[in-house]
Amino acid sequence: MINGESYKPVIAEAAKMAIGEENIYERVFIFELLKDKNDPNAVAGAVGFSVRQPKFYVFKAKAVLLATGGATLLFRPRSTGEAAGRTWYAIFDTGSGYYMGLKAGAMLTQFEHRFIPFRFKDGYGPVG
Repeated sequence: MINGESYKPVIAEAAKMAIGEENIYERVFIFELLKDKNDPNAVAGAVGFSVRQPKFYVFKAKAVLLATGGATLLFRPRSTGEAAGRTWYAIFDTGSGYYMGLKAGAMLTQFEHRFIPFRFKDGYGPVG
């Protein structure tokens, strides 16, 4: 059985095997989407920088998938340190994808939904 917080490492390993480690860029902070000069409604790439080295990246792409996660840092639990670092309540889900999508001209819908983990005695999790 795979627990919820174990999904990300399992999927990451499968992705590395499928596309090759040389095609994976980790620890790159993407901060801007690049619009296609021929189609104002399309995104043609992204720019970002390494969070560990003094490197700047420009990615050109036929298709861009914005999968930055939600904005769980906006809705923190009352207790300190609860669920910090869990895949389903990640500390790095800052809402940056919402900003980049909006700035690139995407129509953002369904933002009235938010994640609230179910809490019970001696535990919590994305259940219920």
